[in-house]
Amino acid sequence: MLMRRLFAGLAGALLLGGVAQAQAPAAACAPRVPAANLLEAGKWQMSINPTLPPQQFVDRSGELQGLNVELARAVAQKLCLEPVFLRMDFPPMVPGLRANRFDTINTGLFWTEERSRLFYMVPHAQQAISVYTLPTSTLTITRFDDLAGRVVGIESATYQERKSREVNAEMVARGLKPIDFRTFSTASETVAALRAGQLEAAVNIDETANDLVQKKVAKIHLSGLFGTDITFAFRDRVMAQAFADALNALKADGTYDRLFDKFGMTRLAGSSFAIRGPGPGGS
Repeated sequence: MLMRRLFAGLAGALLLGGVAQAQAPAAACAPRVPAANLLEAGKWQMSINPTLPPQQFVDRSGELQGLNVELARAVAQKLCLEPVFLRMDFPPMVPGLRANRFDTINTGLFWTEERSRLFYMVPHAQQAISVYTLPTSTLTITRFDDLAGRVVGIESATYQERKSREVNAEMVARGLKPIDFRTFSTASETVAALRAGQLEAAVNIDETANDLVQKKVAKIHLSGLFGTDITFAFRDRVMAQAFADALNALKADGTYDRLFDKFGMTRLAGSSFAIRGPGPGGS
C-alpha cells in the first residue's frame, strides 16, 4: 500500500508538471552510453528535489539551478546525452529508482553502506550538518547536546534526520532529555515553522544553512557536524561508470573545480571518482 501511494504521488507529480527541463546536448554526437543501459535511448532521466540551494533550487523564473544541476549538464555533454530532470520530493526517490522509474537520483544522496547495496553510488562532493535558529534567537548552542529537550525542525527522510536521531539516542542513553524533532518536507517549511514560533532550532546541511544566513533568515550555531560524502545514485552500473569517467574528465579540464568555486560547496576528498560499494546484489 505504501509503495502504491509513493508511485501514485510520483505519477501525479509528473502529470502536474513535475517533469523539469530537458536540455539537449550542446553538439550533435553519438551517445556514449548504450540504449540498453538507459530507460530511454539518448536520454539521462534523473530525479531531483530542487529545494536545497546552492545544491539544487529553482530561481525566480522557475528554472533549475545549482551545483548538481550544472554538474549533471556538464556530464551529459561529455556523454552526449540529453539530461532530463524530474522534479519531486525526496521520499519517492529511493523506491522509484529501485522500481526503474528513472536512471539516477540527483539530489545529493548521502553515501551509506546500506544504500551502496541498493544502487551504484558515485560520490561527488562532501556535506556536513548545521544547527541554526532565527537571527533573533537568544539560545546558546555550543554543542549538539545543547538541543536536549528542545523542539527542533528537520527535513524528513534525509541523512541529517537519520544522523541526528542516532546522536539523540546516544544523548538519551547518557541521561539527557530527548530532542523533540518536528519533520518537514523542505528547508522553507522549516524556516516558516521557526518564524511561527513552532520551533526553537533547526538542522540542515551546511550549504543550505549558509544560504539561509545569506538571506538573513537564520543564524548558524554549529556547522561541520557528522560530515560524509554525497553521491549520484544509479540503477545501472554501465551508466554509473560512465558518470564517474565523465567526472574525472571534468576534474582534468577544470570544470569540476570551477563549479564548486561558483556554488561554494565542498569538493570530494581525493583526486578521482569511482563507484563506491558493491551495488545491487553485492556483498
